[in-house]
Amino acid sequence: MAKAAGAREKIKMTSTVSEYFYTTYKNRRNTTEKLELVKYDPIVRKRVLFKEGRIK
Repeated sequence: MAKAAGAREKIKMTSTVSEYFYTTYKNRRNTTEKLELVKYDPIVRKRVLFKEGRIK
C-alpha cells in the first residue's frame, strides 16, 4: 500500500559550492519557509551552506 498524501514532503538540499546534494523530508505545515542549513560537503571537504530545492 502507498502512503497517503500527508504533511511531509521529500526535498533536495543542494550545496552552494558544488553539485553535491542530500535528500531529506520536511513537514510543510510546521516549516513553511525554505530551509538553509550548514552541512558537510564531501567534494570540497568543508562545511558549506545547503539550500532547499525540489526533487523532480
